[in-house]
Amino acid sequence: MASSKLKVTQVKSLISQCEKNRKVAMGLGLNRIGKSVVVENTPAFRGMIKKVIHLVKVEEVNE
Repeated sequence: MASSKLKVTQVKSLISQCEKNRKVAMGLGLNRIGKSVVVENTPAFRGMIKKVIHLVKVEEVNE
C-alpha cells in the first residue's frame, strides 16, 4: 500500500505572524506565498500543519 502524502501551499504572508508560526512554516519548507511542498502524511507533519492551518492550503496526494 502506497503511503499518502500531503501537498501544502502557503497562501498567506508570514509577516504579521508570531515567531513560533514562522519557524513552523520554515520547518515545513515554506518561505513565500505560492510555494508548495509535498510532505509525508505523518502525525508530526499533521501537527505542524495544524499550527499554521490559517496560512496554508492542504491537499492529499496519492503517489
